[in-house]
Amino acid sequence: MTTKTRISTDAAPAPAHTFSQGVRKGPFVQVSGQGPVDPVTNEYLFPGDVAAQTTRTLENVKAIVEASGATFDDVVMLRVYLTKREDFATMNDAYGAFVEANTPSGILPSRTTVFTGLPREEMLVEIDGIAIVEA
Repeated sequence: MTTKTRISTDAAPAPAHTFSQGVRKGPFVQVSGQGPVDPVTNEYLFPGDVAAQTTRTLENVKAIVEASGATFDDVVMLRVYLTKREDFATMNDAYGAFVEANTPSGILPSRTTVFTGLPREEMLVEIDGIAIVEA
């Protein structure tokens, strides 16, 4: 039986509530939903700019994935939560640029995009993900 391990890094925002930044069990890594938060100041960044928020959010996801011992190229699934359907194209462009630049294998992660309300009014995007760590 493999041990369940909490993933924690100063390179991503500390959880604001009762959850871990990420959890690893065996080769599986689940990253909790991340937003456009500066890991040093815990400030929400880029109000109204979904492209910049998407990039900052993916940087936070990447930091947690790396803290688990994986790389962003090990990410197999990302879930994107948006507050406004009209932000999809802009988010998609920023997302595509980041994911392509950080996936040297060229095999991009699977993705689901959902339109929903988010916990903070200033959040236009939230992203979580799953990675598989090589043995």
